[in-house]
Amino acid sequence: MDLEVNGYNIFNIFFITLIASMILTLIVKKIAIHISALDMPNERKVHKKPMPRLGGLAIYGSFIIGYMLYGTVSTQMLSVLIGGFVIIITGMVDDIKPIKARYKFLAQVVAAIILVVYGELYFERITLFGFVFEFPTWINIILSIVFVVACVNIINLIDGLDGLAAGISTIYFITIAIIGFVLNSLGGLDVILAVIMIGSTMGFLVHNYPPAKIFMGDTGSMFLGFMIAVIALLGYKVATMTSIIIPIILLTIPIFDTLFAIIRRVLKGESIGTPDKEHLHHQLLRMTSSTKKTVIIIYIINILFSATSILFVLGDNQQAIALYVVLMIFFLFLILKTDILFNHHKVKKDKKIKKKEGKKK
Repeated sequence: MDLEVNGYNIFNIFFITLIASMILTLIVKKIAIHISALDMPNERKVHKKPMPRLGGLAIYGSFIIGYMLYGTVSTQMLSVLIGGFVIIITGMVDDIKPIKARYKFLAQVVAAIILVVYGELYFERITLFGFVFEFPTWINIILSIVFVVACVNIINLIDGLDGLAAGISTIYFITIAIIGFVLNSLGGLDVILAVIMIGSTMGFLVHNYPPAKIFMGDTGSMFLGFMIAVIALLGYKVATMTSIIIPIILLTIPIFDTLFAIIRRVLKGESIGTPDKEHLHHQLLRMTSSTKKTVIIIYIINILFSATSILFVLGDNQQAIALYVVLMIFFLFLILKTDILFNHHKVKKDKKIKKKEGKKK
């Protein structure tokens, strides 16, 4: 089968960006070690030794190569390039020497404004389960900016285990490419970028799958979140995205993980930006005692949600919604098996420590 995007074979795009990413990751790894851009282990981290980060530069570099070879010139694409560059520079600075969260947030908002306002990439209407919501343009612009910033942060927060953020993002990009094929919209810019990002992200994943040899850092996780938002907004322009439910389904795990992180920190009386080791992947890691098993479980759940979204696009909405409900029940049941909100395991651990100290006295 000859699958082409704007006259270019999809497999050529994939393999060229894949190879470029694999090679660039090796180069970036050496650079990160040379400039001491290392992720140091601590009580909140899973890894036990210093790990080079900045891996996101390899993803970004292969994306640029893919765009130069197969992309098109337009105001929309220019806004993607400028906004993406703002994200990359911010992440790179933070990976070399951490900056305050408010500065990163400000940069994310600037990148989102460039994309939405200058690129005119925003929701013109929102379709959800057959209902169409139309708002004034200024509200659509604000909602779109919030959507972009949210995507950047949910992928940033889920990046806590080897191969996790890269894997979830890859599944997202593959699903969009499949939907484009199903809807016969392979010429859409969203599908072109999705295929480029599949190769770019999978090439990095070769080095990042557990046990990882390099981390993507904020450079990578924020850029992946940005591109996920870009492809979603582009999808609405060319009708690849038929409903807001599609990106929501595809991002179910990072969305819920972020939501629970906010609730958890509010219940503790902490700032919602306070880092911790209680995310869903940390909870599953305690249950499985294996990074690889944990990542595979999350991959499988994500693939099931992706398959549901493809079924939804095929037009079988009732079955897709029923399957989505079943998956959500299973997902919530899994969450209830964890301490994601109340941190019971730490309370139990503290009690054991106190008992031991009491016996010693």
